[in-house]
Amino acid sequence: MIQLIVECKDGLWRPSAPTRYNCYSTIPLMEVMSAQPPVPPTSTEPFALGGPACAHADRAPTVAVMQPYFLPYIGYFQLIASCDLFVLYDNIKYTKKGWINRNRMLRDGQDVMFSLPLQQGADHLNVDQRALAVAPDPHKWLAQLKGAYRHAPGYAQTLPLLEQIAHSPEVNLFRFLHQALLACCAHLGIRTPIRISSTVGIDHGLKGQDKVLALCQALGAGTYVNAIGGLELYSPPAFAQHGIALRFIRSRPLSYPQFGAPFVPWLSIVDVLMFNPLDTVRDWVHSHYDLI
Repeated sequence: MIQLIVECKDGLWRPSAPTRYNCYSTIPLMEVMSAQPPVPPTSTEPFALGGPACAHADRAPTVAVMQPYFLPYIGYFQLIASCDLFVLYDNIKYTKKGWINRNRMLRDGQDVMFSLPLQQGADHLNVDQRALAVAPDPHKWLAQLKGAYRHAPGYAQTLPLLEQIAHSPEVNLFRFLHQALLACCAHLGIRTPIRISSTVGIDHGLKGQDKVLALCQALGAGTYVNAIGGLELYSPPAFAQHGIALRFIRSRPLSYPQFGAPFVPWLSIVDVLMFNPLDTVRDWVHSHYDLI
């Protein structure tokens, strides 16, 4: 049984290493999967952020905002690791063609899709309004990953994580993705706290850059970091007007052996974990990128 160290305080979820028993509860991952955030405590004691701000507690935090993805590529986790507070969208529209409930793996030297099956739902529903299908085969994605990576060098160290995620009783899509993300962050040694977007007091009818700016202002951000793919979506002057620096994270290229076949880049984090020592992957997550 994988043990996941998780605390929810003032609406922030944070994975941690199992050395902080004085601050965190050690509970089975499946129990965490179905847990709801507790009522925020009344204490006014400041919450110590778990990302880079630990060394710079006197400055305004660096914030990143993203929609949830299923077992995303390493760059997603680098984004989380690079900031002091990560905001996860729950009240955002589900998109069929995106990466919310699917990703890519390696099979027979080719990249192929695996996905979480969903119940039928209207196109206008948000991620937190969608549900996982419970029949006929909700764990098909796990079987696909097992078959594809059974002979990979990191199979034994990665399979328990995937099995715990797969066997969660949670059927709400957002809560499943949220807890899977927490599990992966704990596995990768990322302690950045995660805030669910709907718990931040802003006008949630805002869209795009306006919503990001509102979240940053509400959270007292000094810097906003976005994935490099959003370079054309955000205006540095607009952020500067609110005293917020705008930066982008760019993952450095990675290459590693994949069963002796030509390398296929930017697959799910599962692929990186299957072919590399965990300590190496953790080092890549925390340092193998550039902020521009």
